[in-house]
Amino acid sequence: MNSVIEIPINNLNELPALAKLLIEFAGDLRHFLFYGPLGAGKTTFIKEVCSVLGCEDNYSSPTYSITNEYHYPAGKIFHFDLYRLKNTVEVMDVGIEDYLGSGNYCFFEWPQNVETLVNKNHLRIEIEPDGNNRYIRITKFY
Repeated sequence: MNSVIEIPINNLNELPALAKLLIEFAGDLRHFLFYGPLGAGKTTFIKEVCSVLGCEDNYSSPTYSITNEYHYPAGKIFHFDLYRLKNTVEVMDVGIEDYLGSGNYCFFEWPQNVETLVNKNHLRIEIEPDGNNRYIRITKFY
């Protein structure tokens, strides 16, 4: 059974409320797959979600490092940018199974090559840009 939330975002000031809603909607799910074209705002939204969780670390896109680790009061957050990885084998070489099995939050940008590795219980966050606005669709798979 799946649940879906669809929300238009017209201003960056709306992101904190959306990030809070995302965390509440996720419940105990820890794997979040973020989809959207370059410049859609995936990293910006992930930064806001981390902030809502209480993380005070400096955020940056893990484009070159592939994985960033952040700390928040209840544990760790792993932020992945899989844009440069070509297939599931390269994702496995990063040690993805250890991250997925850690029980910590795992946020994936460009998750196409990790889709088959995450368990069925995850969130799919689709960001569609429309000029300066964004349309967000969050699907909960469980």
